Amino acid sequence: MTKQLSVWVSRPLFPEVLASLAQYVDVRVETKETKRTPEQLHAKLADVDGVIVGLSDRIDAAVLAGNRRLRVIANLGVGYNNLDIPALTSAGIIATNTPDVLTQTTADYAWALMLAAARRVSSAERWLRAGRWRGGMRFDDWLGVDVHGKTLGILGMGRIGQAVARRASGFDMPVIYHNRSRLPEAVERECRATWVDKAELLRRADHLILVLPYSAENHHAIGSAELAQMKRTAVLVNIARGGIVDDAALAVALREGQLAAAGLDVFEGEPVVNPALRELENAVLSPHIASASADTRRAMAQLAADNLLAALGYGPHAGHPPSWLNPEVAKRA
Repeated sequence: MTKQLSVWVSRPLFPEVLASLAQYVDVRVETKETKRTPEQLHAKLADVDGVIVGLSDRIDAAVLAGNRRLRVIANLGVGYNNLDIPALTSAGIIATNTPDVLTQTTADYAWALMLAAARRVSSAERWLRAGRWRGGMRFDDWLGVDVHGKTLGILGMGRIGQAVARRASGFDMPVIYHNRSRLPEAVERECRATWVDKAELLRRADHLILVLPYSAENHHAIGSAELAQMKRTAVLVNIARGGIVDDAALAVALREGQLAAAGLDVFEGEPVVNPALRELENAVLSPHIASASADTRRAMAQLAADNLLAALGYGPHAGHPPSWLNPEVAKRA
């Protein structure tokens, strides 16, 4: 097969996924993770037909300026706030993402963060590794907060939020949630979840997990005013996106005992993390790894590859990418 089309992959990927691409197109893949300037991205996109990019690759109108060749951008992630969808659509470029394949793994990790924060796992481990466990602990040392039987609150009840909710039955936790639109009654029954308004969610939740998409509307959806409405014994978990929480306000709330603990996988301005959060023993922090299981990351990469090939007219989904973000592009063809 003559490979007339070229694609660029902005980060290292699994060899078997790259091989699936190489059957049809010429593949140029980066061998290490790199943060690129808009000018560097513009140059990379100038002479290829498709790209697979990650969340750190911001593709906007300036990056696309003058490009007449690019046909598809396959985003490696369920979120896509790094993509200027109106600009891509205006340019006639297909945009895709990788939903569904990471739902269960991300929900697992939400529970891992919640349990670790509630039971002080990270700080206890640091204390032990420092050689400070020498016997004679007080009976009331290392007291955390219970998870079983407590009220689980979920802000954002899409696929991942529902997966989080379904896990709560094993912990005998009542589930309340807030969403822009209420779920169908059948889904509420399956998740054993009750819709409440945002104020009630904040007031009642013993553990609050954030699973809403980032948007201008959701910027600092949890700030100082919202944190003040929560229980002092509450645990906050963010596996959604940086910017949904006002990290500076959260650091103050944690330091002043306005909140018991937090588990955070995403941050404003990541990879930079607010120094005040790093100093807190009641904050469990991880580097945006909620989807980081081998099986899930491989599935994400393969879905991105399948989307890209389909957009270029290859494979079983030719012409119809499985997770097309802007199908209105087809109407312009």
